[in-house]
Amino acid sequence: MSEQRFGEFVAVRREGFVAELVLDRPKAMNAVSSEMARSIGAACDALAADASVRVTVLTSSNDRAFCVGADLKERNSFTDAELVRQRPTARGAYTGVLELPMPTVAAVHGFALGGGFELALACDVIVADATTVVGLPEVSVGVIPGGGGTQLLPRRVGAARAAELVFTARRVKAVEARELGLVDILEEDARTAALELAGRIAANSPVGLRAAKRAMRLGMGLDLRAGLEVEDAAWRSVAFSGDRAEGVAAFNEKRKPQWPGE
Repeated sequence: MSEQRFGEFVAVRREGFVAELVLDRPKAMNAVSSEMARSIGAACDALAADASVRVTVLTSSNDRAFCVGADLKERNSFTDAELVRQRPTARGAYTGVLELPMPTVAAVHGFALGGGFELALACDVIVADATTVVGLPEVSVGVIPGGGGTQLLPRRVGAARAAELVFTARRVKAVEARELGLVDILEEDARTAALELAGRIAANSPVGLRAAKRAMRLGMGLDLRAGLEVEDAAWRSVAFSGDRAEGVAAFNEKRKPQWPGE
């Protein structure tokens, strides 16, 4: 396994075709400071540019929390002008995760609140364990979810359910979170389960995986006719690829494919 650091608070570990993006500010329960936000964005830029990464898993090095959201101590020190200047930096962390071109899996342990839950919501699949507590409590401190929560949560659980959760600012424990669809999979060890899931995903065509994600993301919210056109464009992008030729050949020869990734 290899590891690359992005500043003090973010690491990327690689094993095979799976990358693990580690939130590593344990003393602050991974509260996202400006420095940490820049590091998350830089790590995502590097991952997005690496065609050999088939799946990214977002994890935490803290025993009690996945991420407790924005660093409110830092925010409290900002002038209004500084808060305005910091906004693109903060957004860059969340959009960096959201726009990763490969499938992404969040492994949630402990608290995932505010921006921490929004980082998980930016992933394609959320795996959690029994310690998990999620929520978007921003209105309780006079702001709103600003890392994608007002847009991603309704798409995940529906408008009325998202409204109830955002307006009450309530925290939701693991079992109810699974029942409501706030997380997708409950396992005893979220990180292990997420990495195992990533391994199963990574066995498939990297070209196919990225095209399928692109079709689902771009088609979301469109009417069916427009969505099918998005799907057709994605299909055409893979139909004549080396991965498609290898996949068909491997199937007919009854062997595992050796994906060229192009």
